[in-house]
Amino acid sequence: MSSSSSSSTKTLGIGIIGFGTFAQFLAKRMVNQGHALSATSRSDYSLLSSQLGIKFFREIDNFMDEDHDVILICTSILSLSEVLKSVPIHRLKKPTLFSEVLSVKEHPKEVLLELLPEDFDVLCTHPMFGPGSGKNGWNDLPVVYDKVRIRNQDVCSRFLQIFQNEGCRMVEMSCEEHDKLAARSQFLTRTVARVLSEMEIESTSMDTKGFQNLVQLKETLVTDSFDLYSGLFVHNRFAKQEVTYLPSFLLFS
Repeated sequence: MSSSSSSSTKTLGIGIIGFGTFAQFLAKRMVNQGHALSATSRSDYSLLSSQLGIKFFREIDNFMDEDHDVILICTSILSLSEVLKSVPIHRLKKPTLFSEVLSVKEHPKEVLLELLPEDFDVLCTHPMFGPGSGKNGWNDLPVVYDKVRIRNQDVCSRFLQIFQNEGCRMVEMSCEEHDKLAARSQFLTRTVARVLSEMEIESTSMDTKGFQNLVQLKETLVTDSFDLYSGLFVHNRFAKQEVTYLPSFLLFS
């Protein structure tokens, strides 16, 4: 289902904390579906937000005074705890659904449950794609989610519907299981991509299909920040187990 077919869906007031590249990527689709968005971030994205039809607030107190149904946290993995501790939760007008889109799940789950009032809902999500892989649409791309603490089923369902409207493949999975699987599929993949980047591999006129795949892997992931890579290791307890495979894996690749 495309975003154009979602007109019957009740719209949400969505506030985004952290308005970097990935948040902007998600926000464009949310705006297209008719949701009312506001954002706040350390950097000034006032002009871009205005062009997208999104309210931007430099002061988080003013941001929190908006009528939000959902607060979507799009910070880095490493800064999540610090950012959430700085958020004046008491300024929200009503109990609100907090969600996040980090590439690890156990860590944000623990932080959100620790720092949020008990009457606030918690939904952990991970869209398994980005501006590169999702540039031509989100159809059949996976979104992993865990309904950690949900009382308002209506708001939660409407938020997940945003991804369903774009044709995403919805995968309900515990945060623990996500991190266990992601430790191999994400951490090792990005480790190999960083090694290929350091080797400065480039396409040639006689590439094999296998080498083309390696170049594509490097080019797809090379723009990921080192903070993301670090976060995948530091805050995924299963990633540490995968490191033991690296020497033999790299030796025989």
